[in-house]
Amino acid sequence: MAIGVKPPAWFWIVALLLLAWNAMGVFACIQQFRLGAEAMGPATDYDRALYASMPVWYNYVYAVATFGGLLGAVALLLRMRRSVTLFWLSLIAVVVMFGYLFATTDLIAHKGAGVVLPFPAVIALIALFSVWFAGMAARKGWIGAG
Repeated sequence: MAIGVKPPAWFWIVALLLLAWNAMGVFACIQQFRLGAEAMGPATDYDRALYASMPVWYNYVYAVATFGGLLGAVALLLRMRRSVTLFWLSLIAVVVMFGYLFATTDLIAHKGAGVVLPFPAVIALIALFSVWFAGMAARKGWIGAG
């Protein structure tokens, strides 16, 4: 496999979209650190109690998920192979974060699966796509050392 093969134009479009997506995730993460349960708009008493009950490590995992994805997207744009590792780290953090949230709280029972599950599913699918895309780019030689 040749390293340093010029990627097609659509590679850059996808990489920029991943950068924008992950930048929005970092913004949401910072907002949650600043505002707590109010970060997603007006919070109910249930939302505040749920956020207050989350363990401290939960916020760190959220930061790993979002910042890992952002750094993965930057590495992808710089054509660095470490984007694969960073996207894997982000995906694992997403699974841990939402796995804990849905397995240990009554969020789905309280708000309903149709309200609660779609956006986390989109987040997980994009994280999975990011891992696949960076891996495919590495296999094709579009990204290389670093």
